Amino acid sequence: MTNRLWIYDTTLRDGAQCEGLCLSLEDKVRIARQLDSLGIPFIEGGWPGANPKDVQFFWRLKEQPLIQAEVVAFCSTRRPGKTAANDEMLQPILSAGTRWVTLFGKSWDLHVIESLKTTLEENLAMIRDTIEYLRSQGRRVIYDAEHWFDGYKHNPDYAIKTLAAAADAGAEWLVLCDTNGGTLPHEVSQVVRDVLAALGTERAQSLQLGIHTHNDSGVAVANALAGVREGVTMVQGTINGYGERCGNANLCSLIPNFQLKLGYDCIQDEQLAKLTQVSRSVSEIVNLAPDDHAPFVGLSAFAHKGGIHVSAVEKNPLTYEHLEPQKIGNIRRIVISDQSGLSNVLAKAKTFGIELDRKNPACRQILQKLKDLESQGYQFEGAEASFELLMREALSQRQRWFEITGFQVHCDKVGEDCTALATVKLSVNGTIILECAEGNGPVSALDAALRKALVNFYPAIAHFYLTDYKVRILDSGAGTSAKTRVLVEFSNGHDRWTTVGVSGNILDASCQAVVEGLEYGLVLENQEAIPLVCRVH
Repeated sequence: MTNRLWIYDTTLRDGAQCEGLCLSLEDKVRIARQLDSLGIPFIEGGWPGANPKDVQFFWRLKEQPLIQAEVVAFCSTRRPGKTAANDEMLQPILSAGTRWVTLFGKSWDLHVIESLKTTLEENLAMIRDTIEYLRSQGRRVIYDAEHWFDGYKHNPDYAIKTLAAAADAGAEWLVLCDTNGGTLPHEVSQVVRDVLAALGTERAQSLQLGIHTHNDSGVAVANALAGVREGVTMVQGTINGYGERCGNANLCSLIPNFQLKLGYDCIQDEQLAKLTQVSRSVSEIVNLAPDDHAPFVGLSAFAHKGGIHVSAVEKNPLTYEHLEPQKIGNIRRIVISDQSGLSNVLAKAKTFGIELDRKNPACRQILQKLKDLESQGYQFEGAEASFELLMREALSQRQRWFEITGFQVHCDKVGEDCTALATVKLSVNGTIILECAEGNGPVSALDAALRKALVNFYPAIAHFYLTDYKVRILDSGAGTSAKTRVLVEFSNGHDRWTTVGVSGNILDASCQAVVEGLEYGLVLENQEAIPLVCRVH
């Protein structure tokens, strides 16, 4: 049995089917680059041709390729009564230009007869013909056997025939999918053994099995673990377990379990140490609150509160921790300990490349400021630019490029049209500027007015532009008086950065985030910016 496991991420397709989750093109690109940095070998990008956004995603990554990951296009078998070569559905798949294509086909006779409205033999022909066609076009194929476990339970002979058809046609991986999420771990173990036996020794040696599990029974991670223990070598899942209904197998739980507990080789150790950061960054990109109690990567996963636990952990962390949190990029938190709070901010600063020394008084100032802001609702995991500005301010290294002293925003709605006018008053090196601009919304108008006021002083601002804007309600019970957190992403064409603002007034929160976004862009443009170092000499 090999110790190499191939991790296949489907956050951008299957994960995007999570209720309440909506990804823009920029969101998908940002997540893909996060996964690439984590060392994920296969990243499923979506179904080219299903919507324009997925087509643009593959174009974007052809222009600006990932560093190490294989981007995979996803599609179904050809339609009944056609040939693969003449099925126009497959042409966008080829145009996506990926080396790998994941093809799904029906394993359950119920779906063949009632969903596809075709015969069992035609379904086998659809699988064979599509894979052979993709192979003839130079593509390597991963075959997802949809509804595999349900199909096997109801008609094992036919389900095995679908796998054999895929294998004979040239698929390199056969992925067993628990699409409805109703299978239990002991069933997974037995079925994987049955599949290996049914495929025969010669065929099994030339093929690799994968597993794709859903969490409808709460055991998606356990099912994937069971499959791997029986010989599966590819595991499909999503970051934070996002997915339709109850979600998919959570890669943030699977990867450390495989690598740190079962000894499998998934990603590099230094990449594993980024897992918590990636988990939280993705949660911010998709605009869903992170699960504080998630295994491994949750804020509370290594938190200890009072009494015997704290005393024991301070003497030896092994007493109440199943592994070292640093291995997956998390931190130990002793809730009642001020020293733990300092360790928290030092560790957080380190993840952003900021070197701090706990003996410097500035560190305590940073800690107190961070606590004050987080109590107000600020969150810096997805707003690295705001966090760096906070550090620079505490270290007296924050340059004041400008200061906004006030703003007004007016919205006018006439018929179906709604426009906004923003007026800003700010100071640049003692010079007072009053400027106004229009936009299609209040934030757009505010951003335009700020740029108009500043561009004569800082021409580089002309190249800054907003790429994303997200709002999260922090205390929904307060209704329209709720406090909001705003995340704004900027770009200058080659760098991207995110800032955060929090207020009971959504425009005030937006102004905070936009102002810091412009400020941080100027920091990036300043080639002589002082590196952030906080040491005692």
